Amino acid sequence: MDSIETHAKQLGRQTPLPTSPEAAELDRVPNPHADTDYLARFTAPEFTSLCPVTGQPDFATLVIDYVPDRWLVESKSLKLYLGAFRNHGAFHEDCTVGIGRRLVAVLEPRWLRIGGYWYPRGGIPIDVFWQTGEPPKSVWLPDQGVAPYRGRG
Repeated sequence: MDSIETHAKQLGRQTPLPTSPEAAELDRVPNPHADTDYLARFTAPEFTSLCPVTGQPDFATLVIDYVPDRWLVESKSLKLYLGAFRNHGAFHEDCTVGIGRRLVAVLEPRWLRIGGYWYPRGGIPIDVFWQTGEPPKSVWLPDQGVAPYRGRG
């Protein structure tokens, strides 16, 4: 716990895009409503990574829903972290689940789910979904809002 920063080091200053997801820092800030269950959502409609076999770009819409506990993810650091995948070679499953697990490690949320809605590779869209368990009963969980594949555009 002590090794994770508890303040936003990147907010309010010019920060270069990290060279890799591993090098990216995810900042967290205290949740001012830690006594309340609520859902926070981040949607990244232009997520990009590289195919680890061909090196060609892969595109997805990521939807990250979480019920915070003591910490919130600082959004600029999340944008930089997701942008670091632009030159990172990994399969869809690895990207999606890896992002979810990294957020859980940093934030220690009450609950988190991530949906990776990937555009076709080889003619087949690969959608990846991961969550930490059952969501709190008091939280409204809206649909992630991404249509099943039919051109998605």
